[in-house]
Amino acid sequence: MIDIEKKQLDILLDEAIKKAKINNTAQMLSFTEKIDPVDPHVFFEQAKFLEENRLFWGSVPDDFYLVGAGTAISMHADDAYYQNTEKQWKRLLEDAIIYNEYKQPGTGPIAIGAFPFDTTSSQTPLWDNFNGSYFRVPTYLLTKDKEDFYFTVNLHIKESDQKHQLQEKIEKQKNMLISPHIVKHALPVLKNKSESDPTIWKQLVKQATKKINQGQAVKIVLARKMEVDFAEPPAIVSVLKELTSNQTLSFVFAIEKEEDCFVGATPERLVRIDNQQLFSACLAGTAPRGKSKAEDDKIGQALLEDRKNREEHNHVVHMIRGALESYCEAIDIPAEPVVYPLKNLQHLYTPVVAKLKEGFTIFDVLRDLHPTPALGGLPREASLTFIREYESLDRGWYGAPIGWLDAYANGEFAVAIRSAVVQHKKATLFAGCGVVKDSIPEEEYEETMMKFTPMLTALGGVMDEPY
Repeated sequence: MIDIEKKQLDILLDEAIKKAKINNTAQMLSFTEKIDPVDPHVFFEQAKFLEENRLFWGSVPDDFYLVGAGTAISMHADDAYYQNTEKQWKRLLEDAIIYNEYKQPGTGPIAIGAFPFDTTSSQTPLWDNFNGSYFRVPTYLLTKDKEDFYFTVNLHIKESDQKHQLQEKIEKQKNMLISPHIVKHALPVLKNKSESDPTIWKQLVKQATKKINQGQAVKIVLARKMEVDFAEPPAIVSVLKELTSNQTLSFVFAIEKEEDCFVGATPERLVRIDNQQLFSACLAGTAPRGKSKAEDDKIGQALLEDRKNREEHNHVVHMIRGALESYCEAIDIPAEPVVYPLKNLQHLYTPVVAKLKEGFTIFDVLRDLHPTPALGGLPREASLTFIREYESLDRGWYGAPIGWLDAYANGEFAVAIRSAVVQHKKATLFAGCGVVKDSIPEEEYEETMMKFTPMLTALGGVMDEPY
């Protein structure tokens, strides 16, 4: 930290402590500086020595990363998730002392977290550490935006805090986090894996198609889980490195809470707001990758021409357009999808660009967009009713909005598919697929097996190993 920045932080600490004493309550202080390059994975690994929870968000194709260490403040809601989280966030920012001369998206005080998939579902022990909506403002934040790197300190200062002690602690922990280190990369060793009963799940697909053919729904998205055991607790940094290396068109995330970590790599953006410009995506319709370019192109073209997949994709496009019309203007959605290739799968993809109207926020958009037909079904309430009644899985944060918010009305959320909850020597993986009137249970089952592959591979599984 150069002298001028040390002096500025010195002044701000004095101001925050004084304000905490006057108001007789803790005071939020956020201080951002520009720094030399730091590997986000190294920062994440070094953060474990603080013995506090860590956060990771990476938009891999944009070369944009947020890595958090520690907890300055957290926000939790058990009901009215979007409204209550927005109220808490606004209240926190109103009282905060913020020094950030850059004001780039993802710098300054940010909150990283997630909302639940279903606002009415009951909670099972698997999700005890991730119940309701939960967002955390990290004590230390690394922001990497292509070639630019920023370091933010967020402090919840009490009237009893001593400035010089805080300064010494910040300097020591900052040096530990950003100093060059070598991170060993070793995939976990998988001992065993087991999936939910395929026969029972295929019967559920049949039951869903029956409901659809009776006219009670158009599409129902069904999910299931796979459990894996490890020889030793996996190093989350190795999982993240594997995901960022191989899932290069995805959002990679990890949220630690106590002994659990929710981790994944999703290709599906729900919404991004950048200076009132809105970006979303329609991602529905799935096929495997080919073993050669010719085979890959053939499969991709077949996906574009497949009636079932195009119909499924069009449902998502129609719903997203309808949801955005209340909040946006200048909505631009191409008439035809393109093929979006990932390492293990390819999808039908349609980008969405719009301008967010004044007076609306990312919370308004999230509340109306989630769940899209790609995650819940169509009509929304009919499909969710079926899921609540017949699906034995507690989705928790699986398929839910996960992402970040900053102090300047920017933020980005994806849907947490291709994900897992890691708990000591065990992980629970999730995968789903869209069921429509002519769905074939065996084909839907094979699609979920494909969708397990990214996380299973990152967790030490072997892609061509029999299930």
